[in-house]
Amino acid sequence: MKVLVLSSLFPNPVQRRHGIFIEHRIAATYSSGIEMRVVAPVPWFPSRNERWGRYASYADIPLDAERRGISIDHPRYLTVPKFGQTVAPALMAASLYRHIARLRRTFDFDVIDSYYLYPDGVAASWLAKMFDRPFIRSALGTDVSLIPNWLPSRKMIVKAVRQSAATTAVCKALVQGLENIGAPAGKLHVIEHGVDLKMFSPPDDRAQLRLKLGFHGPTILSVGHLIERKGHDLAIRALAGLPGASLVIAGDGPLEMKLRQLATDLGVGDRVRFLGHVEQHELPAIYGSADLTLLCSDREGIANVLLESIACGTPLVATSVWGSPDVITCPEAGVLTGDRSPMGIERVLRKILADMPDRSATRRYAERYDWTETGRLHRALLMQAVLQYQANSSSQPVPT
Repeated sequence: MKVLVLSSLFPNPVQRRHGIFIEHRIAATYSSGIEMRVVAPVPWFPSRNERWGRYASYADIPLDAERRGISIDHPRYLTVPKFGQTVAPALMAASLYRHIARLRRTFDFDVIDSYYLYPDGVAASWLAKMFDRPFIRSALGTDVSLIPNWLPSRKMIVKAVRQSAATTAVCKALVQGLENIGAPAGKLHVIEHGVDLKMFSPPDDRAQLRLKLGFHGPTILSVGHLIERKGHDLAIRALAGLPGASLVIAGDGPLEMKLRQLATDLGVGDRVRFLGHVEQHELPAIYGSADLTLLCSDREGIANVLLESIACGTPLVATSVWGSPDVITCPEAGVLTGDRSPMGIERVLRKILADMPDRSATRRYAERYDWTETGRLHRALLMQAVLQYQANSSSQPVPT
């Protein structure tokens, strides 16, 4: 079986952690006997001048790359920033058609495996029709929780679900969200993300590691881009009501200065530590040294943070949104808060800090999230899609 993976979220040399979970997922999915080629399109932009911000960085992404032995193409596609959401799938499909047609001469794929429902998944549905191949799609988060709020996008997402051989989602809430907008339940499957249980594991000497990192007293960790929906401001405000505790924030982003000022204004500047961007291989030590990981997001699929933290033995406090309730199902995993306010978060933090779960039990709970099972389930859907397509093709009458 030959599979064409299509996702604009796949990591690249400029955005190294961009959609890193997709890389892990396909690495777990494609076993011996399956050939794969990744097409990870990036927006076309003509200038590398820094004044264009993140758009300029697209110009630095090479046309092809290799990661973990996986061959990746980065063809360009035309975008219309801020105003082009409705035409984004058409522009992506049109831009990719010639590239995929050339690729097919040497890699005649059997199925398209696309990640993120819009625009990628909709573009995949059109490309699959152009090349007469089945396709499956995977919903990851905001492609269900946010983008369908725009009616034209919602209609295209639902139509593509109907046309797909299967559409997966990383949590039950996303499946429910798709059903609520009219997607047929029979096409939908929950396949949760996994975590690298070897990389993310409890430290051998936690006390020594905490000393090395300068973690003293109850230490709360908040991981993620410094953007509004991650709720780092709520974590800082909650900390103000927890004397003696400290907050470590791992991540960078446009709100850093605003968050630093907030910590100062609340009188907790000396108890909030900003680590900036942290490479993935550095994260296990930080998770393992923290007492709790706090996730205050207003929407998530299944956040990598949740699985990475519990794999390191560190329990969670998280807002009860989308995929988080699928992960936090028992005291060993942590506690959910339905009150996404500083006071509500502070109350739950205070409760769990007074009665912490056993860290070894937290790790044992995390072991159910092995990428191997995720890969097995996803691989089965791909094979089913190809077999069904072949059966349907063979049943078609031969033209006379």
